[in-house]
Amino acid sequence: MPPPRHLRREDGASRARPVALVTGGSRGIGAASARALAAAGWDICIAYRENADAADSVAADCEDMGARTLMVATDVAQERPISELFALLDKHWSGGSALGALVNCAGIVAPAARVEDMDAGRLARMLAVNVTGSFLCAGHAVRRMSHRHGGKGGVIVNLSSAAARLGSPGEYVDYAASKGAIDSMTVGLAKEVAGEGIRVVAVRPGLIDTDIHASGGQPDRLERLRNDIPMQRVGQPEEVAATIAWLCSEEASYVTGALLDVGGGR
Repeated sequence: MPPPRHLRREDGASRARPVALVTGGSRGIGAASARALAAAGWDICIAYRENADAADSVAADCEDMGARTLMVATDVAQERPISELFALLDKHWSGGSALGALVNCAGIVAPAARVEDMDAGRLARMLAVNVTGSFLCAGHAVRRMSHRHGGKGGVIVNLSSAAARLGSPGEYVDYAASKGAIDSMTVGLAKEVAGEGIRVVAVRPGLIDTDIHASGGQPDRLERLRNDIPMQRVGQPEEVAATIAWLCSEEASYVTGALLDVGGGR
């Protein structure tokens, strides 16, 4: 695991700002969420897989809005790096009680394929990143947030997808299934910790203008499917991020176990 990029903003260290951990925070919806939360008064821990320059750019934007930031290179498909991530967060913010929100944005999609052409390696990687990683991060967050463990409460926001409802036939049934698992995890965990000061919710974006489509080998996918969207346009990461920031706020204090669609009606 590469060393963390340390906190660059030390002034105002005594401020009572809560900390939000955003996995997949260097790009797309994760990056937009980090910026939106920073603007809303959160300090930000950005967990990213590879692109340190992109993470650094997001961190700089967050710092311009008054946030203290920490960047940590992490592979959420593996248990040990996740444990190290949370240990570093605890160290830099003087204890796990600082963590107020976890935004599980890290996720992958594989090239479009039919189910009959998917092998075990593809499926294992898909589930490890999209499902196991979210479960493990949520577990660490609960141990820090729950009143049962002496925590102050908090919010866990999982990034699901409209694919969980639509199934993505002929393209990404494995991805859709992984997001269906996230929906089930969200509902179950929300009920499990509702009495312990933790809210758990999921956002299900539709067709959003990020690079995940190109990473799946379909850079033209958004334009090709645009007419399937009732609003007749694709969404922007900032629109999903605004929803996530609201869910993390006190304005959403009675919202838990919810699966919120942000998909232009699709």
